[in-house]
Amino acid sequence: MDLISDSHVPKYAQIANIFRQRIRRGIWAKGMRLPANEELAAEFGVSRVTIRQAVDLLARDGVIEAQQGRGTFVTGTLKQDRWLKVETTLSDLAEVYRDTSPEIINISESHMAAPLLPDDGQPAERYVFMRRVHSRKKRPYCVISIYLDERVFRKSPKRFRDETVIPILHDMRDPRIAHAKQTLTIGTADLDVAKLLRIPLNSPVAEVRRVFTSADGKVIYLGEVTYRGDFVRIDMDLRP
Repeated sequence: MDLISDSHVPKYAQIANIFRQRIRRGIWAKGMRLPANEELAAEFGVSRVTIRQAVDLLARDGVIEAQQGRGTFVTGTLKQDRWLKVETTLSDLAEVYRDTSPEIINISESHMAAPLLPDDGQPAERYVFMRRVHSRKKRPYCVISIYLDERVFRKSPKRFRDETVIPILHDMRDPRIAHAKQTLTIGTADLDVAKLLRIPLNSPVAEVRRVFTSADGKVIYLGEVTYRGDFVRIDMDLRP
C-alpha cells in the first residue's frame, strides 16, 4: 500500500490511521491477531521500526496489545470519537459550547494586537489576549487563541476567564454581534500544538478562524482554534 511520501504526516502516523480504520470497520475484529510486523512492513514498504511505532500509537489507545511470543492482537474496539461538530450558524455554535462544558486550562493572558485581515473589520482600541486548551473527559481537543475587545472583556472578566467565550458574547446585548464569520482549513500540528493536544507531530488538525463584529463594524472577537483532526466532523445540508 502506497503512503503519501511528501506528506507532513510521518509514515508511522499514516499507517496507524490505516490500522484504526481497519479496526473501526471490523476488518481487524476484536481478538484477531495482526499480521507479523515483517508482513506489514512489506505491505507498506517501510521498516519494521516504522510498523512498531504505528503499533505503539494504537497500543496507547488500548485497542491492540503486543503479547510476548504470541504476536499483536486486537483487544478493543474504536468508538466514534468525532463528536465535535463544527457548526455553521452562530446560535448552533453557542449551543455546542454550552452543551460540551469543556474543562478550560488558561495558558496565558495579556494585551496583544489582534492579527486582523483587511476585510475583517475595524480593530478595537485594545484587545485582551487569552490562550487556552479545552478538554473533554481529561482529553484535550482544541487549542484556542482569543482576542477580545478589552471594553467587552471588562464587562465580565471572571466569566470570560472561567467560561467559554462564545456563549457569553452570543447572549450579550451591548455590544450585540452584528456579523459573524468563520473559515476552516486543514493543517498539521506543529510542535507546540502537538504537545498541548497530546498528538504526534504533524498530525492532521482542523484550523478554524472566527471573527465577530459589532454594528459599528468593530471586531470585538477574533478566535483562532486548532482542533484535533480525529475529533472533528462537519455536517452540511446540501441544498438542491
